[in-house]
Amino acid sequence: MEKVERLLSIIMILLKKDIVSTKVFAQLFNVSKRTILRDMETLSLSNIPIYSVNGIHGGYGIMDEYKVDKRLLSTSDLENILTALGGLGQILISEEVEVTIKKIEAMVSPLSPKSSIQLSFYEWEGRSEILQTLKICQESILKNRLVTFDYIDKNGTTTNRVVEPYQLHFSESSWYLKGFCLHRQSYRTFKLSRIDHLLMDENTFNPRDYLLEQEHEASYQPELVAIKALISPSIKDKLLERYGRKSIETYSSEYFLATIYVPQNSIGFQFLAGFGTNLEIIEPKAYVEEFRDYLKEMVERYTLKDLKEDYHV
Repeated sequence: MEKVERLLSIIMILLKKDIVSTKVFAQLFNVSKRTILRDMETLSLSNIPIYSVNGIHGGYGIMDEYKVDKRLLSTSDLENILTALGGLGQILISEEVEVTIKKIEAMVSPLSPKSSIQLSFYEWEGRSEILQTLKICQESILKNRLVTFDYIDKNGTTTNRVVEPYQLHFSESSWYLKGFCLHRQSYRTFKLSRIDHLLMDENTFNPRDYLLEQEHEASYQPELVAIKALISPSIKDKLLERYGRKSIETYSSEYFLATIYVPQNSIGFQFLAGFGTNLEIIEPKAYVEEFRDYLKEMVERYTLKDLKEDYHV
């Protein structure tokens, strides 16, 4: 057994056992006691929280607060968890996430000093500004405390809400709060960037059976329509990531034909418009007409603006 494998095995054993003697380790790995002592020194220098116990029942242990049940986890599993947590940390840094990252780093390093995966996220200014909102929501969920806030809907209308917070949800590039709105007397999902003047209330609440609502929400799907569009090679990768290879086929030397599903509303139009002239919808005809009207209205806004400026209106 190579040293790296032996070090990992020692960690795995100590995570499951209280105290293991040098003699037991030496017999288990068929090495000398001096080799085990050097292994323990290596682990300690690598910030693995190893401690020794003297006496007839002595040996080595690992600090309890660093123990997790990882009997079913391999080194690769740990690396994947660490990578995911590292990515999450760039979106939402909390004390809990930081502590967990440090614990798993202590288990993995120096066994796998180089991760094969790296996650990167844009350091958007808005994301850092929303951090306080996230922290308040997180604390309120953990403490079963009501939250109050002003909510601005997509039409710009502001309403005051009192909500039982149940879950924070990150989808694509935005954070959402899922909870029960006392004003609407129903479950609602609130986009955090539309929340203003958020406060954690002193009042607590008895959690409802939110799991049933989650099952109902999971079964709900927005109305989608299948469209066919000619796309340029420059955006093929973007559609592949979202819809998979089966959605795209060769059409000509210049274009691919994509068959994709989009919402039958303005959200779908906004998504498609984001591809600019690299995408042309060809079917169904009714959707083409609706999309054309959407684009016309957008162009007219700027046309009217130019006319007003020309005539100093």
